[in-house]
Formats: sequence, C-alpha cells, structure tokens
Amino acid sequence: MPRRLGQHFLRDEKVLERIVRALNLDENAHVVEIGPGKGALTRKLLAAGAAVTALEVDPYLLDYLAASLPHERLRVVPGDALDADLPALAQPDRRNVIAGNLPYYITSPLVRRALAARASFEQAVFLVQKEVAERIAARKGSKGYSFLSALCRLYSEPELLFGVKRGSFQPPPKVDSAVVRLSLAAAVPEQAEVERFLGAAFLHPRKTLRNNLKPLFDDALISAQPEAGLRAQQLDVEELIDLRRRLLAG
Repeated sequence: MPRRLGQHFLRDEKVLERIVRALNLDENAHVVEIGPGKGALTRKLLAAGAAVTALEVDPYLLDYLAASLPHERLRVVPGDALDADLPALAQPDRRNVIAGNLPYYITSPLVRRALAARASFEQAVFLVQKEVAERIAARKGSKGYSFLSALCRLYSEPELLFGVKRGSFQPPPKVDSAVVRLSLAAAVPEQAEVERFLGAAFLHPRKTLRNNLKPLFDDALISAQPEAGLRAQQLDVEELIDLRRRLLAG
C-alpha cells in the first residue's frame, strides 16, 4: 500500500497495546478513532471489546478497511475530522472516548475539536508529535507552556503518558512522538471570552501581560495589577482567570 496524505503508520505492537490500555476500555465503550489508516489500532480496540467508529478522509484507505477488517462492532465513516460533527458520532448509553494517531500538521485544531466535544466524550487519547504533547501537558513556568496548554487545562485534565520513538512508524517520521490523554471536563461550559483573554495573554510569549493585554483593557488598570510585569507563562490558568475577573471588576 502506498503512503498517502503524509501518514506515518504506527506498527509497534507494544505501543498500540499501551494506547488501548490508556483508554480503559470495556464492552460498554465506544471509540471514535480519528484516522485509522491501515487499522492497526482499530484491531486492538475491537479486540478489547469496544465498538469503534473509524473516521477516515482517504478514499483508498476507506476501501482497504472495508475489505480487510469487516466486523460487526466497526463502523467506517468517510470524512475529515476537521469538519466532522464529533458529538454526532458518539453513541448514546455508551462510554464514548476519542483516539487517534494525529497528523502533525493538524494536531492543534483536532485537539481543540476534541475539547469542544467534551460534553459527549469522557476522554481523548492521542498520539502526537512529542513537542506538541509536551505543550499540551505543560504547566506554568515550563518551556512549552502556551495558549494550547492553558486551553487544555481550561477544559480537561491533560497528561503526557509516554514517548514513542520514530522507529515505531512506517515510514519513520523525522521527530519522536508521544501519547497524551485528555480527561475531558463535561461540566465546564464554553468560555469564549475566557479563551479570547487567554489568547491575548499568550499572543507574544516574550512580552509582559501589561503589553499583551493592552488591546483588551485600559493600561492604567492593567498596570495596577501585581501580575502586570509578568509573562503569561508564569501564571496557571486559574491565576489568569482570576486576573481577568479583577480587570473586569475595574
């Protein structure tokens, strides 16, 4: 089978099994798998007793999966995960989770779509580029702490589970990867204005909050806050939200 759409297919059996274990599957579980590729992870998910909805954008791989992996608990759905209605793929009365080996160039938007679907899914386990995994799980003060880190902590509990060497893939990518788990916070409502504030706070990583937040608040009001001279990377999400609350109170 030719390599298509830049995929790097995971072939390491031990890594596949660790991903399945991270999902804590049982016979009541339903997995929406993003980009099943040749079905290596799909087979493991089915063997663990879960029902699987595999979302695949490549018509060639859709045909391959249909021919090579017929199973009563598998539904293969054509579609791009960047456009698909993920909550509509969840199954009622089941424990719904998301999994996938995400293409490096669209990891951030796919993670954001998983966060947005948190009311329908309990968790998401993704195989991503190691650098992105570190950003997803980063805490304040660490090198990778960013807007993506803050967004993940706003809507989930992110964990970096384990690293994956490039030799685990065919063909091998040029970078190492890692597996992250997002325990999604279904009870947290959408907070568009908080997201906007966090985006502004992290916009220029080397600038202070005083400079980054000028487009949103009066300079004198920002300067009066004890955090004004700090960078966003020095505050955790709760501290940033508290700062926003004080600024709004004037």
